Order: sequence, then structure tokens, then C-alpha cells
Amino acid sequence: MVALFTVALVKEPGGSPITEHLRSGESILERPSDEIPSSRRRLRLEHRIGGDISAKSVVSSGTGLFFAQNMFYRHTVTVYDREHRLVKTIPDSVELGRLGFPEYSGTYRGAPVEAAFSPDRRYAYVSNYRMSGPGFDRPGDDVCSPSQGLDRSFLYRIPLSTLSVDKAIRVGAVPKYVAVTPDGRYVLATNWCSWDLSVIDASTGRVVRTVPLGPYPRGVAVDPDSETAYVGLMGSSDVATVDLADFSVSWIRGVGRGPRHMLMGSEGRYLYVTLNKAGKVAKVDLRSKRVIGSVRTGRAPRSAAISPDGRSLYVVNYLSNTVSKLRTADLSVVQTVKVDKRPIGITYDEKTREVWVASYSGTIMVFEDV
Repeated sequence: MVALFTVALVKEPGGSPITEHLRSGESILERPSDEIPSSRRRLRLEHRIGGDISAKSVVSSGTGLFFAQNMFYRHTVTVYDREHRLVKTIPDSVELGRLGFPEYSGTYRGAPVEAAFSPDRRYAYVSNYRMSGPGFDRPGDDVCSPSQGLDRSFLYRIPLSTLSVDKAIRVGAVPKYVAVTPDGRYVLATNWCSWDLSVIDASTGRVVRTVPLGPYPRGVAVDPDSETAYVGLMGSSDVATVDLADFSVSWIRGVGRGPRHMLMGSEGRYLYVTLNKAGKVAKVDLRSKRVIGSVRTGRAPRSAAISPDGRSLYVVNYLSNTVSKLRTADLSVVQTVKVDKRPIGITYDEKTREVWVASYSGTIMVFEDV
């Protein structure tokens, strides 16, 4: 006697058919889990990290280390491994005089905000909201302008081989987001209070261009060819387009209120933007420079991460205490999970398919994407 099987095929947007069910009685056959598109997986809480932390951001190196930036709440960067163990606590205290700035003597403290890794994964670059110590008496704040003459701050370079600061790079006032171009040539830092973008030659650690932008530059995404940087200006509804050859600036207008975090898929066709004031995430077609979709996720969507296959976004909603998982094809919300109070940072680790969520309330929640 020959058993009869029914095969149901479901086609993911932009992908190949996926065998969803192969039924014979109650049996179900699926493709191996590593071939299942991320948009068909769901988040499941695996672990919660506590301790003396209050992270502004958390970022995966892709090599098994995770950097959590604890700003002036704790004045540290805490580094974890894939077993969720604390590897090292890096203090933000440095001797600027020994790092190439002899006009500063003694020890200074920073306030870590964000981190980015070089493409070869040799270095992490960490921004510092402000510096504390002699000579720094005009710190920036959340509401500010270049006319105030506020203190400039620094990026720290941290080799992954030593997990100790080996270089300081002076940028603008209140640097926040950091990005490294895919070709490794430039490190980019958005300066909240000086309203500009610092372009740093990664090989020398020197600022080669400062690009004026306007009130409150925040997130940065760089195209796969390292030709263009996209910068969200939270004091507007616009995204700046910075040509990395001649540093000219053009604009994508009317993206939505309070653009904060920028993400781009590996093909560089679409830009995904969290809109802090609008409570939405927008999808921009970079060929037409137009918004082609948006969705409401929660109150104050801030940081976001994208899956390696480009099919899913993971967005923290700061005032809703949730994480939204979106399907990039149509921006539909496929899952919403509750997280600890004031989620602010998020990252995705490709090897483990884990999503790490940092909250100001003092925890990092680790979810499996299964």
C-alpha cells in the first residue's frame, strides 16, 4: 500500500518556495532550521544578563564578543561572550596625554554611547557623550546647538585582542552614533550638539572632513560600496545623503518625524528608518529616494537590527517596553515581545541567531530567533 502525501508550498516575498508541511497523518517535515527565512522564525527569551550595567547600546562584533556601552550611568563598556558571560569590564577612564593629546594631563572619564567594529573585526570604535576632567567645563546636553561652543569629545579605539583603549580620536560635541564603512577606509561619527558628521581616516585616526548637517544627527547607514552615507537628523523629518568621495550633501525629505536609526540590507536597495517621534518605521527606496511604506511599532522606536538574510527587522520601542519584529518585504509586524523597562539598544548575532536587547533598567535580554 502506498501512502499519499500532500505538499503545501509557501513562497516568501523575494525568495524561493519553502516546504511548509509534508503531511502523512500527523507528521510534519520542514527544511533544516538554518534554511528557514528569518521572517518565519520567532523570538524566544533565552537568558537575562544583569549586574552593574545600564546600557545605552549593545553591539555584536560578529566574532563572539558583544559590547555594551554603559554611558555615564556606569562609565564602562562591558564585554560578553556567546555563553553570555562577562569577559571584561572596560572603564571609560583614559589618560588623554598618553593617547596623543599632551594638552590634557591626568585621567579623564568619558561616557560611552555607541560602538561599531572595523570590517576585519580588529577594532571597536566607541563614542563618548562627554568627557569629564580638567579643561572640560562646557558639557553638551540633549538640547544644544553649535553656537554654544560646547566641549568636543572623543571616540575610543579598542583592539579586540587586548580589550583596552589604545587610541582617542577628537571629534565634535556629543558624538553619538558610530559607523565604519564596509571597505574599512572611514570611521563616521554623528555629533549631536555640533550638528555635523566627523569623517575619520581609519588608518591614521585623524578627522579628514567635518560635514555640517543640521540639528541632531543620529543614525548612520553606509551603502555596500562605501560610496554613500545616510544620516538621520532627529530634529527634522529628513535623511542626509553624504557622498563619501567629495563629501557633498543631498537630502531625502519627508521621511517622517524624528529619524533616528538607519539600516540597510546587503544589496543596498532599501533604507529602513526608525521614526522616534512618529512611532513608526519607514522603508525608503534609494533609487527613487521615496518612502514606499511605513508601519507603527510602538512609542518611541529607537535602535534596530537587521537579520543577515535581510528579511527581518528588530526594533526596540523605548516607551512601550517592547521589541517589534518586522518583515522587510511589506513591513508587517510579525511579532511583538515585552522586554524590560526602557529598551534602548539591540543587536543580532548571526552565528547563534540571537537578538540581544539592552535596557536602561539594567539588563540585557537575550532572545533566540527560532
